[in-house]
Amino acid sequence: MVRARLVDGALAVPCLLAGVLPALQSGLFEGSPVVDRRAPIVVTAVVGTATALAVLVRRTRPALVYAGAVLGWLVAGAWPAIPVAQYAVGAYVGPARLRAALTAVMVAAVSTPMWLAYGADATLPIGLVMCVVPVLAGMYLASRRELVATLEERARRNLHEERLRLDRARAEERAQIARDMHDVVTHRVSLMVLHATALEAARGGDAVRIGGQIQTIGRTALAELRTLVGVLRDGGAVPLRPQPGIADLGELVDGSRALGLAVELSIVDGEPVSPLVEHATYRVVQEALTNVHKHAPTARTTVRVGRDRADLTVVVRNGPGAARETPGAAGGGHGLLGAGERVRLIGGTLRTARLPDGGFEVVARMPA
Repeated sequence: MVRARLVDGALAVPCLLAGVLPALQSGLFEGSPVVDRRAPIVVTAVVGTATALAVLVRRTRPALVYAGAVLGWLVAGAWPAIPVAQYAVGAYVGPARLRAALTAVMVAAVSTPMWLAYGADATLPIGLVMCVVPVLAGMYLASRRELVATLEERARRNLHEERLRLDRARAEERAQIARDMHDVVTHRVSLMVLHATALEAARGGDAVRIGGQIQTIGRTALAELRTLVGVLRDGGAVPLRPQPGIADLGELVDGSRALGLAVELSIVDGEPVSPLVEHATYRVVQEALTNVHKHAPTARTTVRVGRDRADLTVVVRNGPGAARETPGAAGGGHGLLGAGERVRLIGGTLRTARLPDGGFEVVARMPA
């Protein structure tokens, strides 16, 4: 802004002085046979002052400096304001037709007396230098400013979109970490809590057996947690095990049966499915069984996995059972939410419903 004001002041000074200094006025107005009389110096000084003030607002009011330049030329032959006015026309006047019309008027006003006095040889180069070149320079710089402004706006928009993408990526990453932490830890810890509850009422050999199971489950949970933390910390430096899938459902169901849950597993053989679908199937069944353990441990539960041509369907249904909330085992409601997110990420759907007989059903359908 300061630089622009300094430029405006530097351009306004010669326009102001042109009203009183003959050196800044055309010789056509000094005894020429074409123009034999000059306006009084008071008039030329007023016109020069008005033109100089118009130069200061040439960016927003280019018509004012244009009118001042034409008037100064006609009454005193003052020429410094002409290139300034023509530059303002090229840079700040919008419609192309209006720019062409104003330029034609200025060329006619400047060239006509010179052509009558000196002929066409002197008129053409002076008209080009004073009237046409400044317009072209103004148009070029205006288009350059517009291009720079467009690029800056595009850069700001791209930066904003990049920030949105980063925020979305961070949110998805946090959700993925939350799902993995829940899947890896919650199931094992829930089993430990259930075993500890049973340990309180156990005696003799049963207590030793349940204590050993708690120890085994705890070590497994710690190993899985260490693996997950290692992956989050330095990625590929940690050796990764294959993710559990449909083939591991038998072991998962056996673990639930060992805790006294009546579970029936049915897997319909079919063509192989992708590892992502297999892993999502395992996590859905795992979360559903964990909820049965916590909320209806006496209910009979069925787990069915089947496939048609395009989809793999997982149904976990439990009948009515004695409700029980094991102290410390209540979840935050994130398990099925995370399972649903995992299923949707691979293009599937997950539906939960309470059955009329008091049972509960979880149905996941995924593209095979």
